[in-house]
Amino acid sequence: MSNEPLPAIKFEDFAKLDLRVATVLSAEPHPNADKLLKIRLDDGTPEGRQVCAGIRAWYDPATLVGKQVIIVANLEPRQLRGEVSQGMILAASDLKPLAEVVANSGDATVGGATVGGATVGGATVG
Repeated sequence: MSNEPLPAIKFEDFAKLDLRVATVLSAEPHPNADKLLKIRLDDGTPEGRQVCAGIRAWYDPATLVGKQVIIVANLEPRQLRGEVSQGMILAASDLKPLAEVVANSGDATVGGATVGGATVGGATVG
């Protein structure tokens, strides 16, 4: 990814993102991809959801269980190496060899929308 800024978007386009709080129920290495984790989430819906995230190099799957994360909940589901991914976990990196998932900074309602107050590496964002 380049450090070049992307073109500005209208607020109306940003507002189309459904950012939600979810709790990691389980995480395991993706069976067909070296860089992905297969993560099961409680997103407040009866069935929950599965997300594949490219954070395997930075996280032992067991350390994610129980964390509250911020997800983009309204992405179209995609097949990633034979596993369905039903959203995206937000993560950030300053291009050092560590990506950090964007974690909720407190006990939030699972499935609830989020506007701000998330933390990345101890810094509050939003």
